[in-house]
Amino acid sequence: MATPQTPYEAVLHAARDVTRLDSALDAEMLGTALLGSVYALADDDRNAAVRRFVGDFLAATNRRRSAAATTIRRVFAVLVPEATGAAAVRPGAQAPSWSDQLGQVRLTGSYAYGDVYGDQTSYLATFAYSDAEAGGPEHAVVALVDHNIGITKDVFVGGPAAGILDQVKRMCDGDDLTWFRTEDPVRLRAEVSRHLAITDGLAELPDEGSLATDRALVGARLAVLPAPPLAAVPEPEPMSPEERARLVREFLAAPEALRHGLDEVDGGDLASLHFCLSLILDHAGTLPEPDPLRWSPAVAGLFLLDWVHRRAVLDMDDAAMLPRVVRAWATYATRRRGLPAQAVEQTDSAVEEMIPEFVRLYTTGERRSPATAAVAQLMADGVDPNDPDALNAWIEDNRQRLGDD
Repeated sequence: MATPQTPYEAVLHAARDVTRLDSALDAEMLGTALLGSVYALADDDRNAAVRRFVGDFLAATNRRRSAAATTIRRVFAVLVPEATGAAAVRPGAQAPSWSDQLGQVRLTGSYAYGDVYGDQTSYLATFAYSDAEAGGPEHAVVALVDHNIGITKDVFVGGPAAGILDQVKRMCDGDDLTWFRTEDPVRLRAEVSRHLAITDGLAELPDEGSLATDRALVGARLAVLPAPPLAAVPEPEPMSPEERARLVREFLAAPEALRHGLDEVDGGDLASLHFCLSLILDHAGTLPEPDPLRWSPAVAGLFLLDWVHRRAVLDMDDAAMLPRVVRAWATYATRRRGLPAQAVEQTDSAVEEMIPEFVRLYTTGERRSPATAAVAQLMADGVDPNDPDALNAWIEDNRQRLGDD
């Protein structure tokens, strides 16, 4: 066969055996996989790109009458019903026996599970076709939401649903650092969709899992669930200066701060202590779901090994103080949230293990942003950033080097 000349011809060629599949689920899995390449290669809103592609594909193949062409057109129309022309697509004269089961599913269960730290939540929904023989087996949709980066990090469609659900329950039952619950389907749809919309706009997708290949089918299954209210999710309010001050006072009076000797800090070190605490609170405010008490090994790594180097200028006293403060704060925060002792110990051990790498990154400055590096050099040269005359003189003296950077 000749090489397909257009993307639409390529899709028709890839779907040439669609009518030989055994069920509607098999056809929907083929259709979502074919659309996955469009999703993965898009350079703007990926979901919108898939919608445009399906609309263009339906227009370009409108006169095709082969059984394979009319069937894959129907599959795409069911997977992406918002695409232009999708509502007008009807089963072909030679449609497979399972064609009328495409998209004809009902929700049979909705669940959520995740880690006690609050880093990630997985949402699991199970679906069954009205005709299991033609439609296919009961299957599960799983979506992993990462709360530290604020996206739906991965999605997966597979079966049998009972086997997947049993495996998840057994995993959670055997791990004190995970939880499992029945979930409100309205909340499931809202949370996965909200974070998936952010994923759709990423310049680069997470490189693991089946996010691209299963995205279209996951969207179709989410649409089966009850819709959440139309009210927009309010932006989280930043902590007020009064709230920050109160939280710092409570921490400094807590046993964790006393255990690390923070109550005995005085003199010049006192300024470093409060600067380090301000960095912890500032970092929390930059997270998608800001909560200064939500600490975990993952959050500690984001702070100590990345954020603080890009966003803050530390002198030697600050750098010496920060790991000590972070260990005390992480232990305090996990206790305040009522996490099990194992979680408290695990977070503390993780922070302790990060300290050598934190020191190395501070010493090399390799993760500093250009602005942070410039301020660090300014301070190293003894220039007061709050002195406009001294600052302008320093910039003039270093104009060529700054331009080269």
